[in-house]
Amino acid sequence: MNNTTSHLIINIGRQLGSGGHDIGHLLAERFSARYFDREILNLAARESGLSERFLEQNDESKSFFRTFMHIPGGLASTMSVTSRQGFSQDSFFQLQSDAIRHAAEEGPCVFVGRCADYVLRDIPTCVNIFVTAPLSFRIDRVAHQHGCTPDEARRIIEKGESRRAAYYNYYTGKHWGDASGYHLCLDSSVLGIEGSAQFIAQFIEQKL
Repeated sequence: MNNTTSHLIINIGRQLGSGGHDIGHLLAERFSARYFDREILNLAARESGLSERFLEQNDESKSFFRTFMHIPGGLASTMSVTSRQGFSQDSFFQLQSDAIRHAAEEGPCVFVGRCADYVLRDIPTCVNIFVTAPLSFRIDRVAHQHGCTPDEARRIIEKGESRRAAYYNYYTGKHWGDASGYHLCLDSSVLGIEGSAQFIAQFIEQKL
C-alpha cells in the first residue's frame, strides 16, 4: 500500500438493492480498509457512552422521515429534530459524524451511506461513489434477500429510498443520488457485483 492509498477513504452512496454493501465489502478487502455501515453505530456508542441499541433506534429514524419528508435540505444548522425518545436527531448526526471522522483519521476506510461523503468532504483522498441499477434488478435482489414477493420488494425499496433521500438531503443540503456530487456513478447490473467492484478499484487507482 502506497502513501496515497494508506489514507484512502471510499464513500459509497447506493440505491436500495443495487449491491452497494457487497461492493463496499469487496473494496474494503481490495484496499485493506476497514468497512463501516451500521458498524459506525457501535463506534459512536463506545465514544459517546450511549448504548448501541439506543442509537440504532434513532438511526435515520421513521420519526425523522415522517417529520421532514417535505422540508427543504440544508436546514440542519437552524432546526433540531427530536425523536419520540427525546433524543435530538441533530445530536445523533453529530455523534455519528464524529465517529466517522475519528475512524477516517486512523487509516483507510470504506463508508456505506451515513452522509460520509459530506462529513469527510475536506479530505482530499476521499473517493465518492454512487451505485445504481435498474429497478427490476433491484427488486429481484431485494425479493431474494427478504424472501418476499416483487410487489413487497418494490414497497421496501420505495419506502427505504424516500427515507434515505430525506435524511441525506436535510443534513447535507445536497440531493441524494445527484451525479454531480460523486466522482463516479455506476450501474451495477452491467458488470455484476464483483465486476463493478473491480471497475471501481481500477478507477480509484487511476484517480489517486
